[in-house]
Amino acid sequence: MGSIIVCGGGVIGIATALMLARDGHRVTVLETNPEAPPNDPTAAWTSWQRSGVAQFRQPHIMLPGFRETLRRELPDLLDRLSEAGCVSRSLIDPMPPGITNRTPLPGDERLQNLTGRRPVTEAVFALAAEAEPGVAVHRGARVVGLLDGDPLRPGTAHVTGVRTDDGADLHADLVVDATGRRTASVDWLDAIGARKPQVEVEDHGFVYYSRFYTGEMPVFKAPGASPIGSFSLLTLPSDNNTWAITVYGASRDAALKAVRDPERFNRLLQACPKHGHWLDGTPLTDVLAMAGISDSYRRFTLDGDPVVTGFAAVGDAWACTNPSAGRGLSIGLIHARALRAAVRDRLSDPVAFQLGWDEVTEQQVAPFYRNQLAADRARSAEIAALQDGLEPPPPDPLRSRLLRTAGHEANAFRAMIELVGCLTLPAEVFARRRLVDSLDEPGTLPSLPGPDREELLELLAD
Repeated sequence: MGSIIVCGGGVIGIATALMLARDGHRVTVLETNPEAPPNDPTAAWTSWQRSGVAQFRQPHIMLPGFRETLRRELPDLLDRLSEAGCVSRSLIDPMPPGITNRTPLPGDERLQNLTGRRPVTEAVFALAAEAEPGVAVHRGARVVGLLDGDPLRPGTAHVTGVRTDDGADLHADLVVDATGRRTASVDWLDAIGARKPQVEVEDHGFVYYSRFYTGEMPVFKAPGASPIGSFSLLTLPSDNNTWAITVYGASRDAALKAVRDPERFNRLLQACPKHGHWLDGTPLTDVLAMAGISDSYRRFTLDGDPVVTGFAAVGDAWACTNPSAGRGLSIGLIHARALRAAVRDRLSDPVAFQLGWDEVTEQQVAPFYRNQLAADRARSAEIAALQDGLEPPPPDPLRSRLLRTAGHEANAFRAMIELVGCLTLPAEVFARRRLVDSLDEPGTLPSLPGPDREELLELLAD
């Protein structure tokens, strides 16, 4: 068994620490924010401060991939989340009205997500870590750099620990970066003479306007993620009879900025027949705006040669996507599970670990990122065309066929949930020949009722 430092005490950092500690490792979590988590969900929402987390009070969702990974790796956390007021919801109930065969099938229990506001969810994980033997959580400890030792492979920097802002040097067999999308890992590595990892960044220019409510939970009359012309609506149930509504579109869309005004936010929702009833609650917040969220990716092995040993980035510190699809926590937890397996197999051989970790990341986790990146590019291009009065580019033909068929055929609907829920990779779904052969021919996707571009501008005008 080894000693491991996890930098970052968010959901993914804590989940990683819990998994590794339960395998017998000694795990130290270093979290920049000093405040301890409240025991009460209401206090977590109203008073807990996590200034380093940009999306802390923005909507979040835990997709079926998150819930299934938690069930396998940390099942007691499901009970803790339930006790805090989080709820599991089946994504196939109800099915679209065009589906007539609604007979339950084995495996349907996997097609459930978890609902919970980020502060409530994060408090549950943080409190679990406080009670976990083998995990030591240090709050108010900011990592400012990496410690390095003698290379184990010529020309490859080897990490032996971290240095904190109070000058303390902490040593470990492995340093895990779980500091999220704002990670400073590239600078840390540069400071110890490591080669620069592969870095990709794309900003698709999305902006999000969200508001939380409480009351009697609304029913779904449309998908939780609903594109309507040049904007989209997200409707996300949360814990303890709360939910969030998000309007998102292009940051260059000056007209859309008007939805920061609650009156015009309401006006827009009321113009969407399948969504207006989500306003039937008591607002908990003003309209919360967020922009500047990029898709980014980092790879720490180049041409089969690691740029560093003794170091692993997990979750958003490795790759992150914009939050419109709610995939961040799910991809992060799947990645943490893969790290647990890699540490079990190869921690004693840092070079073999680094190569194996890169391989499993690229094979098992990176396709989720690439799939979302393609979706972001397509939706960004579609919004831009509609905003400029142009014909949108054609959608991906295979995905379009699946979405068309999912409206009236149960197996296609289940396959779609597997994809959007991070349960199954696209290559696996589209390798099912019987499914692909049953899909509709390409064509226009059914649209949801709501304002077109001209009507939108009228709604948002003064």
